[in-house]
Amino acid sequence: MTFWEGKRVLVTGHTGFKGGWLSLWLQKLGAQVIGYSLKPDTSNNLFEIACVAQNMISIFGDIKNGESILEVIKEHKPEIVFHLAAQPLVRASYLDPIDTYAVNVMGTVNILNAVRLSDKVRAVVNITTDKCYENMEWDWSYRETDRLGGHDPYSASKACSELVTDSFRKSFLAEQNIQIASVRAGNVIGGGDWAADRLIPDLIVSIRAGRLPMIRNPYAVRPWQHVLEPLHGYLTLGEKLYTKGSSFATAWNFGPGEENILTVGEVTDKLLKHWGSDLPWHYDKSKHPHEAQLLKLDSSKARSKLNWKPRLSVYETIKWTIDWYKQWEEQKFMKDFTMQQIEAYERKKG
Repeated sequence: MTFWEGKRVLVTGHTGFKGGWLSLWLQKLGAQVIGYSLKPDTSNNLFEIACVAQNMISIFGDIKNGESILEVIKEHKPEIVFHLAAQPLVRASYLDPIDTYAVNVMGTVNILNAVRLSDKVRAVVNITTDKCYENMEWDWSYRETDRLGGHDPYSASKACSELVTDSFRKSFLAEQNIQIASVRAGNVIGGGDWAADRLIPDLIVSIRAGRLPMIRNPYAVRPWQHVLEPLHGYLTLGEKLYTKGSSFATAWNFGPGEENILTVGEVTDKLLKHWGSDLPWHYDKSKHPHEAQLLKLDSSKARSKLNWKPRLSVYETIKWTIDWYKQWEEQKFMKDFTMQQIEAYERKKG
């Protein structure tokens, strides 16, 4: 990880959950971090609670504004770009599909066009999602070569972002020696996520209010992993793109092992147990928009070519997540605790 010392790195979406953790980790590694994102949209958020902006350049802006992105890249001259800014929620995409496509598709176009016009950027990692695959609801794990698609606007918009990435790679970036890869991670949990309609934030709110947790899809199967797992993959891949070149400029899956592939109900039981809550969860059988019931990722490519593999068991993943929220509830200084979890992850063997 000494590679990152002194590197100029742009993180779009640095005010979000994954972007905040990534920005803190890059700061710890000695990178000069520039963040570009909308302001946080929840009253509780990792960005403010963990003081993410403290040791970086933080810029509030909208990736739908192509001119603004051009100016940021021109002024700050990043060498590496991690593109995380997005409309990240399936259910929100049903409520506002136009904005979802505008952010996730045209926002990606704006970022990559600015990269194309830069003379400093060497590597780009575009973070999409495991939901970019055309989900056949089968038991096999999806590989990077499987067909892209999406039932809901969010999933389809991320499949489009993958196509945009491939198009820019072939049309512009490869001949400019700018290496670009896309990454697809499974269901990510960890401290500091307060997004609406997500399992962990909803559970935390219910527990603290003494209210019965309502679960929409208790039998849906998901690949669960702590936020630091895919971020470790992104950092490893960013370094390879920069130092090794085009052989790494492809799509990559970062998912957990089979033991971490559980139903929503099973994960809820484990979360409640670790918190120490005896509240039973309730199956919310009211009508909801379509969501996939079965989704698994094949990460063998990352294991063999990047020497990446998950470090945390499902028990540790849940424990680290609940420990973070308990520390927050006790009003501890959360930047320190977040950094402690990053350091503990670095010490673990893959």
